[in-house]
Amino acid sequence: MPSILFRYLAREMLQVTLAVTGVVLLIIMSGRFVNYLAQAANGTLNAKFLFAIMGYRMPEFLVMIIPLGLLLGIIMAYGRLYVENEMTIMSACGLSQHQLLKMTMVPSLGVMLLVGLMSLFVAPQGLQKVEAIWAKQDSLTEFDTLVPGRFQTFSGTSRVTYTETLTDNNQKMEGVFIAQGVTDQDSGSISLVLADSGRISTTESEQTRYLILNDGIRYDLTPGGLKVRETEYKTYGIRMEDSKVSQETTREQAMPTNQLLSSDTREHIAELQWRLSMPLLIPILVLLAVPLAKVNPRQGRFVKLLPGVLTYLLYLSLLISTRGMVDEGRISTSIGLWWVHGVFFLLALAVYFKDSLLTMVARRKLNA
Repeated sequence: MPSILFRYLAREMLQVTLAVTGVVLLIIMSGRFVNYLAQAANGTLNAKFLFAIMGYRMPEFLVMIIPLGLLLGIIMAYGRLYVENEMTIMSACGLSQHQLLKMTMVPSLGVMLLVGLMSLFVAPQGLQKVEAIWAKQDSLTEFDTLVPGRFQTFSGTSRVTYTETLTDNNQKMEGVFIAQGVTDQDSGSISLVLADSGRISTTESEQTRYLILNDGIRYDLTPGGLKVRETEYKTYGIRMEDSKVSQETTREQAMPTNQLLSSDTREHIAELQWRLSMPLLIPILVLLAVPLAKVNPRQGRFVKLLPGVLTYLLYLSLLISTRGMVDEGRISTSIGLWWVHGVFFLLALAVYFKDSLLTMVARRKLNA
């Protein structure tokens, strides 16, 4: 019978865990995708890098999402069993809370191993790939991210650019329009440049890239003024600034775990403790979730969801803030993030043995 119960409870728990993890991952990835899509739309991120960045960062997101999915999976799955009185029947057949914890902990250890592998190895490798993409993105110019048929403004410049067509691997354009503010003594004036065609050129000595425009006209004017200077040209060059995208990863996050193990730098120790904390919090969450899932049938299976989510968010927030304190040297590396796990382990023990403690106190009062 314990074997049958174990398979049944593990199946119910893991099914709900997988569903919750998928939903939360979809929500978070959608928000990130919108952010990257906005960068691609305004020309600060090459669109061909978008899905690669999302794929490589997925393990990083899963490391934090899977523990939450497991916590909510236990609460929801076992909550349904309590509401439908199945757990009451199991208890009447001899299933104790300690046995329930053991049956829950076994599949949870598999989840812990998965999170550990992702946190220590897979996620850092993915972030290394993301850093390489950011480095490649930084080497691009604004015209490498130009979209034909759209007026685009690029961050860090006062230039608005438009081209009808873009060919030859984004190196040749036709029907070019460029509007740019002029930063000289004629404050407030703008320059309009039109050209039949343009191409990218790179100097051999300085590795500086220029946009060489052919057969066009440049207009220099002040908005509201009457004077307009018109200059026709056969060839006109514009220096192109390198595109800059704010990177969302740090060097420590992308470092292999074996390098962190051999380092005594405060930032590296904090990063290593963070990676170890992700699988370590899973057994603590399981110890907390098993008694938290116990509900009165009249309360409903979702009554403990909010306390569970708030507890996990508090746990994660403390780990993140403590990691920052270790980075800044405000907390010793020997204490590090371990005190947070100690506090929540004691909290989980208090919740788990709450009924036993209350019964013990009641008996002492009766005997007194």
